[in-house]
Formats: sequence, structure tokens, C-alpha cells
Amino acid sequence: MDDNQLAEDLRLTIGQLVRTVRTADTMPPGEAAVLGYLDRIGPLTTADLAQQRGVSHQSAAKAVKELLGQGLVRAEAHPSDGRKLLLLLTPAGSERLAEERRRRADWLGTAIDDVLNSDERETLAAALPLLSRLTARLKAK
Repeated sequence: MDDNQLAEDLRLTIGQLVRTVRTADTMPPGEAAVLGYLDRIGPLTTADLAQQRGVSHQSAAKAVKELLGQGLVRAEAHPSDGRKLLLLLTPAGSERLAEERRRRADWLGTAIDDVLNSDERETLAAALPLLSRLTARLKAK
């Protein structure tokens, strides 16, 4: 298999895996994504979130409005630009995100246990550092 075919197969397989695992979520994907970005990156504006997610400002604003209404994020004045608001994860938002992540990991863990034998689990574990290196390389571009 050449590198381009390997890349395409990897892209398709990982994409399908991610989409399938997200079906375990109990909240809309846009809202879960916003919570995840605020957790990983820290306070962001709605425009920053839209850029990070690669969605329209309107789409990000809709998710933010829902999360604000649920008390999962809060807004505070931007320290250097009074026209902007920074969005921060609340303790309830952190707990909800942790709950979603636990649900995903439990669901995937059960599938791994049901489908893979011990040698296959070792192969999968050995592939994780390779996938991390690929991710780091792609982020650097």
C-alpha cells in the first residue's frame, strides 16, 4: 500500500471511529466541541471558537447561547477589548464535559474488550504514539 492510500484509509477509519464514538454523547456535537475547546485552550471569544471549530460565527454563537443558558459556560469582559466577551468553562461545564468523556471512553473500552484479542490490543496500544506523532506534525503546519 502506498503512502497516499494509507493516508486515505487512516483518515476514513479514524473519522468513522470519531463519529461513531460521538454518538454516545448526550449533548449536541457543537456544544460538546465548545466545552472541549474551552477546557483544552482556556478562555476564548465566540469568534475564536468559530475559528477553532471551522464553523460560522452564527453556528458557534448558537452553541454558546445554549451553554450559557445551561450554566455550563460563563462570559466575562475581555481584559484588553471591552467590546468582546471571554467565555470560560464553569465547574458544571467541566463536570458535564468529564461525564461526556467518561461515556465515550467507557463505550469505546467496551468495544475494544468485546472485539480485540490481547495481541490486537497490544498492537493498538503500540500505534497510539505513532498517531500522536502524526497529530503533532499536522498541528505544526
